[in-house]
Amino acid sequence: MELVCIVCPNGCRMTAERSDKGIVVVGNKCKRGEAFAASELTDPARSVTTSVRTTVSGYPVVSVKTDGEIPKSKIFALMDLCGNITVDKPLPIGTVLAEDLFGTGVNLITTTNMEVIDE
Repeated sequence: MELVCIVCPNGCRMTAERSDKGIVVVGNKCKRGEAFAASELTDPARSVTTSVRTTVSGYPVVSVKTDGEIPKSKIFALMDLCGNITVDKPLPIGTVLAEDLFGTGVNLITTTNMEVIDE
């Protein structure tokens, strides 16, 4: 499998393959790249940022993110979940909107400090 490491600014182009010796990674410049490649072969995961709707004046949407990584296979399910969330009051940054996503221990949190806006 060919991949580009996203862990550090080097952006190493690597190849990773399973062999009888385990996972063989070629092209990484650091140990983090090797760990990233192994993770991509066995259980790829990502942090996700998006937005959810609100009924709060001045905020048609509020930005949110996962506070950790979730399995890549669960991203579409997370987006479906986000489509069903509507925030109905101003919330501070870091408010948990959904806990323990898919049993991962990762939460969906707000990334905007919503303040009441007078119109």
